[in-house]
Amino acid sequence: MERLRIRGGQRLHGEVAISGAKNAALPELCAALLTDRPVILRNVPRLRDVATMRTLLERMGVQVQAHGERGGMTLHAAGPLDPVAPYELVKTMRASVLVLGPLLARCGQARVSLPGGCAIGSRPVDQHIKGLQAMGAEIAIEHGYIEARLPAGRARLRGARITTDMVTVTGTENLMMAATLAEGETVLDNAAQEPEVVDLAEMLIRMGARIEGHGTRRIHIEGVAALGGAEHTVVADRIEAGTFLCAVAATGGEAWLYGGRGGHLEAVIDKLHEAGAEIVCNDAGIRVRSPGGAALKAQSFRTTEYPGFPTDMQAQFMALNAVAQGSSAATETIFENRFMHVQELVRLGAQIRIDGRTAFVEGGRRLSGATVMATDLRASASLVIAGLVAEGETVVDRIYHLDRGYDQLELKLRTLGADIERIA
Repeated sequence: MERLRIRGGQRLHGEVAISGAKNAALPELCAALLTDRPVILRNVPRLRDVATMRTLLERMGVQVQAHGERGGMTLHAAGPLDPVAPYELVKTMRASVLVLGPLLARCGQARVSLPGGCAIGSRPVDQHIKGLQAMGAEIAIEHGYIEARLPAGRARLRGARITTDMVTVTGTENLMMAATLAEGETVLDNAAQEPEVVDLAEMLIRMGARIEGHGTRRIHIEGVAALGGAEHTVVADRIEAGTFLCAVAATGGEAWLYGGRGGHLEAVIDKLHEAGAEIVCNDAGIRVRSPGGAALKAQSFRTTEYPGFPTDMQAQFMALNAVAQGSSAATETIFENRFMHVQELVRLGAQIRIDGRTAFVEGGRRLSGATVMATDLRASASLVIAGLVAEGETVVDRIYHLDRGYDQLELKLRTLGADIERIA
C-alpha cells in the first residue's frame, strides 16, 4: 500500500493547472449511455474513480478510447448494452448509481448494485428511486440491487413533476439524464445548483436535449425521442482549486491556479479573504498570496448546498484553521459522519473538540509531523495540508482515497516547491 511522505515547512510558489472536475466527469461519462452516437470528452481527470467508471461502462458494452494529452476520451454506446452494474465495480464508488437513469431511459431496464464510496455518512438513493417511479418506472430493491424497468407496453419514461425531499446532486443528475428521453415535460423542483450539474446540463444540450433552468432550484426538461453525439470539455474542479488555495494560505507563498474558476468558489474565497489571504480571480484562473497560517485569522463556517460553503472543503479549511490565529467553529450540515479527520489532525498537534455536528478549533498551534491515516477523500487532502505546515516528517497512510479524487496531487504540489513524495 502506498503512502505520502511530507517534510513540512516549505512555502509554496509557482503555477499549477487545475484538472477537470471528478463530480462533473463521472455523470458525463454516464451520459454517453443515452445515445448510440460517439461522445467526445476533454479534460477528463486521471483518477481512480474515472478508471472504475470506464471499466463499468466497458462492462456494459460501451466502447471507450482514451486519446490526447488533455484527458481526451471518446465513448460510443452503439449497443447492444448489458444494463447491469455489478457489485464488484459499484462497491467502491457511489457515483456508479448515475448509470441508473440513463440505462432505464435508453434500455427500458437496469440492474444496479447499491453503491459504496467514502464512509462519511448516509447518502441514500431513495430520492433517485422516488423520482424515477414518478416517471413511470417499476423499481424494487432485491439482494442488494436496484431492479428497475418500464411497465409492460411502455417504450419510454413519461415526464413528471418531481420535488425531492432533500437537495441531492447525484439525484438531480440521474433524474435530469433520464428525463431527456422521457415523453413530455419533466420539472425538477428542489434541484441541486452545483456547477457540475450545470456542466452536465450543458453537455446534454449539446447532445440535443431540451433543458432550461439548470443552475436554479427548478429545472425544466422537455423529452426528445433520441439524443446525438457531442464534444464537451469537463469544467475545472472547484474542490481541487479550493484545496490548493487552502494549501498556499496555510504554508504561505504565492501561486497561480490555471483554469480555476473563482466564481465557483465564492464562499471559500470570501472566508480566505477574511482570514487575510489575497486572492485575485479572472477568466484565466486564480492567483493566491498568503503570509502563512500563523499570520492569518481563523474563520468559522457552516457547510451547506451550493452556492454556500461546500462540505467537500470543510476538512481542508479546518486544517488551515488549526494553524491560523484564534478560535473557530466548523458546522457540518450535509453529512453526519464527516469529522473522521479530526482525530488525525489532533495527532499532528491540532486542538479540536467535537460537539454534535460542530467542531471547535483552537488555532495558532504548531503542528509536528506524525504518521496519520486517511479515512476518506477530503480527509486525505486535509492531512496533506497539515503535513505541509507541520515541523518534521508526516506520513499519510491509505492514500488510495486521495487517488479517487485528485489528479496527481503530490506531483502538482512538488511543482510548487513542496517536499512530498509517494512511497511504497
